[in-house]
Amino acid sequence: MNRDEILKKPSMPIAGPSYPKGPYRFVNREYMIIVYESDPEAVRHAVPEPLEPEEGSLVFYEWIKMPDSSGFGDYTESGIVIPCRYQGEPINFTAQMYLDDDPPIAAGREIWGFPKKWAHPKMEVVEDTLTGTLDYAGQRVATGTMAYKHESLARTPEKTIQALGKTQCNLKLIPGPDGEPAICQLIAYNLTEVTVKGSWTGDARLHLIPHVNAPVADLPVRRVVGGRHFVADLTLPYGRVLYDYLA
Repeated sequence: MNRDEILKKPSMPIAGPSYPKGPYRFVNREYMIIVYESDPEAVRHAVPEPLEPEEGSLVFYEWIKMPDSSGFGDYTESGIVIPCRYQGEPINFTAQMYLDDDPPIAAGREIWGFPKKWAHPKMEVVEDTLTGTLDYAGQRVATGTMAYKHESLARTPEKTIQALGKTQCNLKLIPGPDGEPAICQLIAYNLTEVTVKGSWTGDARLHLIPHVNAPVADLPVRRVVGGRHFVADLTLPYGRVLYDYLA
């Protein structure tokens, strides 16, 4: 194949690209987010400079079910997001992510620098409880529960839209062929075309178990603030470089 044919391909491998070109549309994307207070030193260690953790050492532990994702299919994700500030502006930093589908792992890491690893997250309604679990290498590392649809935010969907529209960022680190960093950047992005289909809050609990290769428990639970549950359609566009460590 010639140069033009190569450059038209959306991703590797050339013989069967892992993912198509974006942007990427998600339909009926369902979130369970458990907000908790953690250890300030652990939070500071998990957040790369020049980001600054928000006061209160808050952490968001998330489960996200994505049944209809353009180019990616049907999968579930789980991980840790930390509210921060960059030059005084609020921003969410994605610290860890675990999921069960190869295309979004490849695309997430290669395009935006999402810290994605293969694991087995699950989110489901069990009787009166919204339940999330995460298993890594055959071991349970996280369990979250939330009262199912106890308090509706149907009258104030703008709060959920505002939360989804907040700037988010990842630390993208890709080595070159010599093993040294070829790309080391903070990548920012904003979700667009958001339609909220339902939103609720309620009591929640979270249990994290130490694991060397899925260290979610390195950000220990000091106090659970509460849970958020919502369903939305949205678009994930391409991102932008927020900060370049090699510049």
